[in-house]
Amino acid sequence: MSDNEHKGLDIDWFFTNNDDVAFVASGGGKLPQSITKSEEERTLLALFFRNLPVISEVIVNRDLSKFVMSAIDERYLSDFMYMTKRGLFSFDKTILNNSSDSHYHLVAAPVTQLKFDQLPDVISGILKNTIYSGNIELIMDSNFII
Repeated sequence: MSDNEHKGLDIDWFFTNNDDVAFVASGGGKLPQSITKSEEERTLLALFFRNLPVISEVIVNRDLSKFVMSAIDERYLSDFMYMTKRGLFSFDKTILNNSSDSHYHLVAAPVTQLKFDQLPDVISGILKNTIYSGNIELIMDSNFII
């Protein structure tokens, strides 16, 4: 997938810090090269994580209104809540459809996290190609750059 192919699309992608797992809605933003290299792997991850059972309650970022210019309602939150209930931290693109901007913000955090070491080898093998070097839990009140 080239940069132009994903411009304007809201693509699901995932990353880890070798401990926690996170879901990201691209919001038309530039995707990491580890994501664009294989549509098959990205799709496999999406299918795997979307089919996990619910394991967690959800903590919505109390400062979400700092980052989201549209209404923060059930429609906006639904997909993030869905993924967070499966133990993933959920992020959204801060400035939608701006492919040159790489800022994302936390939408919701799980009370019970799905841990990287709980994943099947085939999933962890793909996911470890997209690593965030920081502590995902510390992103609660700010945005970060992928």
